[in-house]
Formats: sequence, C-alpha cells, structure tokens
Amino acid sequence: MNPTDEHTTLAAPAPEVSAEVMATLTEIGEEVNASLDLDEVLARTAALIKRHIDYEIFGVLMFDGDGTHLKHRFSIGYPRELAENLRVPVGQGITGIAAATGHSVRVGDTLADPRYINAIENVRSELAVPLMLRNRCVGVLDIQSRHPDYFTREQQKIVTLLASRLAIAVENARLFEKVRTQAETLLLLNEVSRETGSILDVEELLRLAAEQTKRVIDYQILSIMLYDEEQKVFRHRVDVKHGQQAQGKLRVAVSEGIVGAAATLKEPVVVPDVTVDPRYLMVNPETRSELAIPMIHKGKVIGVLDLESPQPNYFTEDHVQTLSILAANLAVSLENARLYEQVARDEARLERDLQAAKRIQGALLRPVPTEDFGVDLAARYLSAREVCGDLYEFLRYGPHQLGIALGDVSGKGTAAALYGAVSIGIMRSLAPQKLQPAEMLRQMNQLVGERRIEGRFMTACFATWQRGRSKLRVANAGQSQPLLYKDGRCGKIELTGFPLGIYEDVTYDEWGVTLAPGDILVFHSDGIAETTNTEGQFFGTQRMRKLIEDKHEVTAAELADTVLREVDWFADSAPLADDRTLVVMKVR
Repeated sequence: MNPTDEHTTLAAPAPEVSAEVMATLTEIGEEVNASLDLDEVLARTAALIKRHIDYEIFGVLMFDGDGTHLKHRFSIGYPRELAENLRVPVGQGITGIAAATGHSVRVGDTLADPRYINAIENVRSELAVPLMLRNRCVGVLDIQSRHPDYFTREQQKIVTLLASRLAIAVENARLFEKVRTQAETLLLLNEVSRETGSILDVEELLRLAAEQTKRVIDYQILSIMLYDEEQKVFRHRVDVKHGQQAQGKLRVAVSEGIVGAAATLKEPVVVPDVTVDPRYLMVNPETRSELAIPMIHKGKVIGVLDLESPQPNYFTEDHVQTLSILAANLAVSLENARLYEQVARDEARLERDLQAAKRIQGALLRPVPTEDFGVDLAARYLSAREVCGDLYEFLRYGPHQLGIALGDVSGKGTAAALYGAVSIGIMRSLAPQKLQPAEMLRQMNQLVGERRIEGRFMTACFATWQRGRSKLRVANAGQSQPLLYKDGRCGKIELTGFPLGIYEDVTYDEWGVTLAPGDILVFHSDGIAETTNTEGQFFGTQRMRKLIEDKHEVTAAELADTVLREVDWFADSAPLADDRTLVVMKVR
C-alpha cells in the first residue's frame, strides 16, 4: 500500500510538538532513564504511554538471534504463548517494516492493509515506532487497538519522540543487562569448573557435564563425544534429548558432519539451518540448528560438545563464547579423569603383579630344614614393600652339614627382589660343590659380577655348620656383622668384606669356632639395627645383644619373634622404612 494512503503513515523525523507535550516527554524521559533494569524500563514505558494513549495491546519487540527477526521482550494484551513464540521477520508486517525502514508506521485500518500480520483477532489499528539509536534500530514499540483509525497524528508524534528517548534507555539497560548476565555466567562457569574439576570418574564427569551445561544454556539436544585414538573416531558417550539421558552408542569419523568440522578446524561451528548445510548428518530429524564446540587440551582435540535445537538460528554468539569456556574447562577435567583412570588401571595391574611376585618370592625362600642338624633354626622376614629385597637360604651339604645365608640387595621393591632371586639361583647352583663360606662368597661375587646391573649390588653373610664336629665357619661380604651368643655374653663376629657384584677377583676372610649347646648365632639385616624411633634414635645392635642375652633360654623361633616385636614397639609400629630379616641358629 502507498505510504501516503490515509490508512498508513510513515512519520517524518523531528516533528513539531507543543510545550505541553514536550513537558510530558521530559517527564517520560526522566522516568525511563531512572533505571538500568530493562524489564522495569519497559514496564514504566508502558505505564507512561497508557496515561496519554489508551491502548489495548502494547508490545516492545527486540531483535532475536542473528537480527533477522523480532521477538517480544515485553507485552500487554497478548496471550502468553503467542507473545513467547511470535517471531516477526524484519521487513514483514507493520513492526517488521518499521524496523527495516527506521520510520514509524501508523495503520488506520488493518483489514485494508495487506502487510498486517493477523496475530490477534479483531485488531483494527496499529502504531509501530522504531527505537532508533545513532541511525540504528534497536527495537520496535508497537501499540494496537480494536477500533479503526484509533491513533492520531499527534499521538504518533508523541510516541515517535518518546521512542528516541526510550531507545537510549533500552540500550543502556540492555548493555547493563548483558554485562550483568556475563558476570553471572562467569560466576556460574567458575562454579561449574570447580564441581567438574573435583571429579575423577569419567562417566560421572560426563553425566555432571550434561547437567551443568543445562545451567548455562537451555538446550534441547546435547551430545558429548570423545575421541577414540585407537579407532580414529568420535564416540557418543552421553546423549540427552529433551531431558531424557541415554548412553550414546553412535560414532562419527573425524572428517564427518558438523562434529568433524569443529574437530578439524579446532574452533566452534555454528549452523543456523542444518537443512541447507551439506555437512549435516541426519541423526535427529527434528534438528534445525546446531552448535559444535571442540574440547581441546594442549592443542589436541579430545572430544566435541555438540548441541542441537529444533529452532532455526537458535544459537547466538553469547552461546558460543560461554560454551567455549565450558568446553575448555571440561577438556581439562576430562583429561585429568582419563589420566586418573589410566593410573588406577596401571596401579591395579601393578598390584596384581606385585602380589604374584610376592607369592613367587615366598615360594623361592626355602622353609627351615626339618632334618636334624643338631640345631634349632628360625627364619623371619618383613618386607617394607610388597616384595622384599632381603633374602635367606639354607643349603644342605649332606646329612651332617648345612649352609646358612642371609643377603640384602641394594634398594627395595621389585628390582631388588628380582636381583635377590637371581642371587639365590646362583647360590643353589654352587651348592653341589659344598663350598665353604669364603670360597662360596668369592665364586658368588664372580658370577654376580658377570651379570652386573648398574647401581645394584648385594651384601651377604654365609656360614656352614658341621654337626659332628660342632664347627661353625662364617664369611661376610659387607653384611651387618652377625651376633654370637657364647659363654653367657653376646658379641659381634668381627668380619667385613666387599659386597657382591662391585669388584672382580675379591677374596673373603673366614672365621671358625666350635659351638656348645645353647650357643646362638644370629644373622640380621640392617633394617633391624637401623630402625629409628620418634626421637630419631637407632634400635642398634647393642639392644639386640642385650635382648639375646636376656632371652637366650627360649627357642630360636621365640627369640626371632621377640626381636621383631621389640623393634616394632621401639618404632611405635611405624611403617617399615627397610626390610627386616633374621636367621637364628641355636645349638641343641
């Protein structure tokens, strides 16, 4: 219809108004600029206009999404559902034309105007005034009446002038609202980041991520997809559709769909209308717009946060910015959770391996001989870790001669236990030669040296006991000096020597003694004498000597248990810092 038609008028800029109208406009301007709350500004505007123009239907429409449509921000007289869902294309309808031209539009008879969008029955007059700010339309003020030719030129002038003031107030309030919303969003993101950052279970984290994303954006469909390094695909791990959550089963190749595009570009991909985007993969038939945000950790895409909506142009730049922050935080949390799960799996496997090693080590250590060698024997060991770096061994040289050994491998744990197992094997291979202590240690040193491992060595004591002659022979390769109880007192057997596996062609001193019934030989590792209490004092060999003297009448087993019990009491039952091993031989 022609703009000069009597039923429709495009307002000219800067109309002349009376002093009375100007005073009213001043009052209106002061009131609407008195608040930075956009809803309050619009409510005041509606009330002030009502004092001068008795409208029936009132609305303020603002640009929605990408700026191609108008949507009600405030309304009076509209059915609630209509006000929430009505979207007017810019350039169409009375309000759309006002927004597109930047001029007010007054329609005296909507029935005669083909541009009118019949949203509410019985509307006959309409006045749409653009809210102009620096030659830019920020919205449209729209009033309607059920009476034809209801709005006058004077009213059009008043509303047009009011709109110029209202535009500033609306823009200020909108900017304030945006800043406030951004601040609230950042606080929310910080809270979400703290919550997700404290979870180390991947499945629980993904479930929480879906819930927390809902607090940031009111999505309809969400998928969280994680990259599978082995298969080179993105796997759906969580799918939420209209509030119903299900475990995702689909997978997408790295180059497929909107998800693949986001992963390849390493940046968000927004698709306003999936029906015209050839990259879109049809998974949800109701989808019309999509937003895919890559989750990147240290430059590597570990997953994609994908949202879909049944509304075209649903996702805004604010959504992109907010979800990009969320995706970055989620990427860190996911990587931490996955690393924790990997560590947990590795630790569980290691624990199984260590328990198996412990059983094997226990099988390698021979029990105390049951044959009658004329002595009471006991052996004890306590490991500071799952497996022990200490070892002991009994070698049967015949019905009347026995070899006794105690060793301590440098270090602790699995490596020390393996080294000890090799040493036991070497010792047993030499047993048929019935070597005496000094020669046994010399040959062991040569054989261990041939298998030299950087940073590893072993200390050892070896003794032979001949029942018929009651003869004890002892040699020492750097091990704690054995203790001998004889003639009512306990002292050290003063023997030293180089540990096994450090130097080649080493010889060892050997010492012999004839023992009487009741005499006691004690081999012990340094983990006993070097145990400390809470004051940093060592248990020491002096306490062991005194304990052996006091308890010399008990059996070998009772004496061994008493020593270990006293050491534990001295340390206040603190965790072991080193392996503790004892071999006790008491002549019958």
